[in-house]
Amino acid sequence: MTNYKNILEKLPYTKPFLFVDQLLSISENGVEGTYRFKEDEYFYEGHFKNRPVTPGVILTECMAQIGLVCLGIFLSSEKDTEDKPQIALVSSQVDFLLPVYPGDTVKIISEKEYFRFGKLKCKVKMLNASDELICRGIISGMVVLEASSKK
Repeated sequence: MTNYKNILEKLPYTKPFLFVDQLLSISENGVEGTYRFKEDEYFYEGHFKNRPVTPGVILTECMAQIGLVCLGIFLSSEKDTEDKPQIALVSSQVDFLLPVYPGDTVKIISEKEYFRFGKLKCKVKMLNASDELICRGIISGMVVLEASSKK
C-alpha cells in the first residue's frame, strides 16, 4: 500500500505555491489527485479585475505538481535511497478548454508515457467537479536526486 502522506511531505513546494490537496491513487503507470482553488489565492487579486479566473500557468503548475512531481517522487522512491527526488520541468504543451474559478475543485489524471534515464513524460488532464475536461497536455521533466543532509 502506498503512503500518500509520505509523497506529499517530499514535495518541494509550500503554500502559497503548493497546488496539491489529496492523492487519490498512484501506481507505476500514473497518478490521480485533487486541488481546490481557494477564494483567497494570491493570483486572483489581479487576474481578472472584478471577475477572477485561474491563470493558465497556475493550472499547468497544478497539473505538473500532481501529474509529474508526485509521480516522479513515487517512481524514484521505488529505488532504495534516502535521497530526495526533485523535478525540473523540461517542457509542457497544454490545451485549455474551460475556465477555473475561485472555489472550484479540480481532479488531475496523469498517465506515464515513459520514465527513462531520469526523464519522466506524462499525458495529463484536468477535470472539474462535473467531470468536464478543463485542459489536457503533455508534461515532461527530469528527476534529479538531491542528497539528504545527514548530521
